Amino acid sequence: MAEITFKGNPIHTGGNLPTVGEKAPSFALTAGDLSEKTLADFAGKNVVLNIFPSVDTGVCAQSVRTFNKEVSAADNTVVLCISKDLPFALSRFCAAEGLENVVTLSDFKTDEFANAYGVKMVDGPLNGLLSRAVVVINANGEVAYTEQVPEIGQEPDYKDALAAIK
Repeated sequence: MAEITFKGNPIHTGGNLPTVGEKAPSFALTAGDLSEKTLADFAGKNVVLNIFPSVDTGVCAQSVRTFNKEVSAADNTVVLCISKDLPFALSRFCAAEGLENVVTLSDFKTDEFANAYGVKMVDGPLNGLLSRAVVVINANGEVAYTEQVPEIGQEPDYKDALAAIK
């Protein structure tokens, strides 16, 4: 269980991020077209998991924009933007913003992803949503980098996350 903050107040996640060096936990999430996407669908690529509470907040939206811009320069890499938002909301946001270099996925159906990656907030006003975190998985399917962002209102460390894919 990780302790993070929301507006300076302590809250907790239901677990901890995977350990660097271990095989990344598998998952199934819902894409914008309501199809199921799994980690296996991205096998052989570097995968950046941009995890956040809701794309309808400023910091979450900025993380999607920033990763969209930065990933276009990275070879053999895909960014998966993951939240509990409905797939329609995630798709609408990316269409309105002209974002084409990220894949949006939703964990709205189950807590499989939230539990496997330890990112479900279990108390506080955002209870049930995903915490802000970044996990980088290398082309071999191993966790190469993790960041549990300590304050929900803070952006992730993009530089360190992107450095982990090189």
